[in-house]
Amino acid sequence: MANKEKLFTEFTAPTTQEWLDKIQVDLKGADFQKRLVWRTNEGFNVQPFYRREDLANLKTPDALPGEFPFVRGNKKDNNEWYVRQNIAVEDPKEANAKALDILNKGIDSLGFRIKGSDVSAEFIKTLLKDIYCEIVDLNFRTCPRHALELARIIDAYFTEKGFDKAKLSFTVGFDPIESILTKGKDMSALLAEGPKIVEALKDYPKAHVMTVHTETLNNAGAYIVQELGYALAWGNEYLQQLVDAGVDVDLAARQMKFYMGVSENYFMEIAKFRAARLLWAQIVKQYEPKDDASCKMTINATTSTYNQTLFDSYVNLLRSQTEAMSAALGGVHSMVVTPFDAPYEKATDFSERIARNQQLLIKEEAHFDRIVDASAGSYYIEHLTDALAQEGWKLFLKIEDEGGFLEACKKGIVQDDINATNVKRHGDAAKRKEFLLGTNQFPNFTEKSEGKRAVAGKACCHGGDDCEKPFKKLETTRLAADFEDLRIHTEETKVPTAFMLTIGNLAMRQARAQFSCNFLACAGYKVIDNLGFKTVEEGVDAALEAKADIVVICSSDDEYAEYAIPAFKYLNGRAMFVVAGAPACMEDLKAAGIENFVHVKCNVLETLKEYNQKLGI
Repeated sequence: MANKEKLFTEFTAPTTQEWLDKIQVDLKGADFQKRLVWRTNEGFNVQPFYRREDLANLKTPDALPGEFPFVRGNKKDNNEWYVRQNIAVEDPKEANAKALDILNKGIDSLGFRIKGSDVSAEFIKTLLKDIYCEIVDLNFRTCPRHALELARIIDAYFTEKGFDKAKLSFTVGFDPIESILTKGKDMSALLAEGPKIVEALKDYPKAHVMTVHTETLNNAGAYIVQELGYALAWGNEYLQQLVDAGVDVDLAARQMKFYMGVSENYFMEIAKFRAARLLWAQIVKQYEPKDDASCKMTINATTSTYNQTLFDSYVNLLRSQTEAMSAALGGVHSMVVTPFDAPYEKATDFSERIARNQQLLIKEEAHFDRIVDASAGSYYIEHLTDALAQEGWKLFLKIEDEGGFLEACKKGIVQDDINATNVKRHGDAAKRKEFLLGTNQFPNFTEKSEGKRAVAGKACCHGGDDCEKPFKKLETTRLAADFEDLRIHTEETKVPTAFMLTIGNLAMRQARAQFSCNFLACAGYKVIDNLGFKTVEEGVDAALEAKADIVVICSSDDEYAEYAIPAFKYLNGRAMFVVAGAPACMEDLKAAGIENFVHVKCNVLETLKEYNQKLGI
């Protein structure tokens, strides 16, 4: 064993500069910054590698689990979280039966969404029948107008049942600001109810009242740093108002809960939760609480709906699984995995079971719940945590300068910022700068919508239109929606056939045929690939025999000068002619009358819309 240990000392560790020198050689003169340094949407650069020395000036690695500032999690001994499933309550008996059923299937946290008009003592009694509330994490959400009434009813129910208040973990979600963002409705006057709800539940050490729903921002397309910065400002708005109303800061902070989304950016999301706890602890500390434990940030994570797709929907399972892993490693309090079919239908028993099992797999088989902050010490994640914390703090301070989160929402600052990001991301998806597997990249060629349509938005919880709507609201169109609408329109109108006229250089024609098939299938076109043709005439004749609406010539850049114009002339307008690529001779081809090209710099969505128009679709 001693000899083996000596082996490590026989090799000199290369310095960072030596690594950089080696990389520069391998780049063969290419620009290091442009090739290997990633400029994130969060406003900072990510290097291609990190070393121990990169942690020298960071404070995050010095923190301990379960200790202020809680960057490494709220717990010292494990990483357990609640496996949660939400239930939209229409009938309390049915909801109760469903709750009892899923509690026997691995769920230990229940979320109940209750209509304001249904809030009553009898309703809650029926809903919670036979549920042993001391061992289940309960979460209630209703219209903010009825939150105080609900809190008092729940308190009375728990008292009547004789439950130990110290053991009850539950949330009565009160978040009037969210209505401004989601519906443009002003319910801020209800903030005066906050101290009353907190007071009603002050004897429950594990109760949460004031909730911050930044999952709303996530599902509107927000970048990670936007969700982080606005979460801090949102939470501070509520905390400040409670303290100003005379609520003890320890009680107020303890009763805060954050509902955050999780996107597909695996490592960045892990760092987000770590940075969020770090910054929130610092904010609460400024209010001078008596107990550092009051600085803990309680987070429920919900996997994103923004990046879910209607087509190839089983890919949603891959998205939500990596998102769930990020949330677990990030040390959240509870988690909801969104069913894979959420974009187009009410969740089925099957999709809900799969969603539950996604969490159970990483908990019971991968043991993600055993290790506290498994990512600690990772040079990369520690760097991301620090960078996100800095950028998130800048955004927090900016909002505070605007007068706080509520004022920023009333001015439309938050909505404009998130909506602009949403527009940019839709544009990036159209250009394939942001990939959606199965939608704008590698679509399933033969898949049909089979009647699947995007679900409509939900109405106000009290069902009326009597609320004022003086403010801007968030746009929540999913990233895949533009492509889905195009594909469904094509499917319902006319499905054109695209024929690959492959000729010339074997490698290039195959590569370009594959690219073109993927490109055109994004609109639901029927694509026909081919091994290759000896002449362009042979290829065109085969295309016409196949009743092709589009003929795509696939060859090498050098050979297009030889093949493209003769093929175009021979086709003679009997079908749309497309060149796969952007060859040097493009201007010559355009001069000959060829106007359609598909290549990596194309706006895929706009190009396909144009083709549909030309084809009369």
